Amino acid sequence: MKERVLRLIRREGPLPFERFMELVLYDPAEGYYAAGPLRARPAGDFTTSPEVSPAFGETLAEYAVGENRRLGEPSDFTVAEAGAGSGALLGPLLAALPFPARAVAVEASAAARAALSARLPCLNACSPQEAPDRLTGVMFANEVADNLPVALAVREGGGWSERRVGEEGGELMLAAAPARAGVREWLDAYAGEVAEGGTAAAQLAAGDWISDWAGRLAAGSLVVLDYGGSAADLAARGGAVLRTHRGHRPGPHPLESPGEIDITADVNFTALADAARGRGLECEILTQREFLTRYGLPARLADLRERELRLARAGEHLERLRARSWITGASALLDPAGLGGFRVLIARRPG
Repeated sequence: MKERVLRLIRREGPLPFERFMELVLYDPAEGYYAAGPLRARPAGDFTTSPEVSPAFGETLAEYAVGENRRLGEPSDFTVAEAGAGSGALLGPLLAALPFPARAVAVEASAAARAALSARLPCLNACSPQEAPDRLTGVMFANEVADNLPVALAVREGGGWSERRVGEEGGELMLAAAPARAGVREWLDAYAGEVAEGGTAAAQLAAGDWISDWAGRLAAGSLVVLDYGGSAADLAARGGAVLRTHRGHRPGPHPLESPGEIDITADVNFTALADAARGRGLECEILTQREFLTRYGLPARLADLRERELRLARAGEHLERLRARSWITGASALLDPAGLGGFRVLIARRPG
């Protein structure tokens, strides 16, 4: 992948960072997500909420039940997931639904689509290019927005200087360039007070992505779960952080090992919600702990803790261990210092 990027730079000049990120993550032949193995798994590079506990998908099923009821229980009600991975979210969710629903998994990785079809033969596993044009129901997107390509810029002289991916001595490097108008406008609106010399990530692609799905949403809602915060939250933390992952640890610089590492940025939920509102959706932002609490996870935990005690008294050690494993995973989903501190955007089509 590195040689492909270098050839492209030599042919076209330094690349906008979002083009570099799109290529190294999603290129069909060599991209980290599109061409590689499943990434969100114990043997991969990171673990997300659905892999931590099936309680995640089971609790999201409660949200889908409410949306189905709100819409009048339409016959074409669909549960969809963007970036569905191995099906660790959709599997428990669909099993917990008390009614039959159409199921769609939108996934860039061919390996993931194959795994999804094997695990859940009832669903339609498709690439983003094959995604349905119209949707009545719910689209879930867990840790997808953070992987959408971003433009990089540095605060200089009270304005913005963009950073593109160039070449120096056969190595990739960040090169200064005048900031494009769209990048400047996004940063002025959402980056907050960035100190001189500070770096910011302009998340235009995330806005385009949710705007596109909002346009496909005939009725129902989009639910985006990810790490990040409001524009004010991120500004207070020093801005959205660009980071990489490899082997469940922080990875190297984003320009090292292109196509072999995950590249992400904290999601600016204020900008994401504004893009959804621009397509007529009503928006609410919660923490993941607040969201899962609203749909009953703490109550289920309390019931299972009582069951664990009964199993212990009865000497049912294997069943007690199973209950303890579920309790441990579900508790991690609510931890405000960890996954429970993630943000959830609910964007509904009114009516």
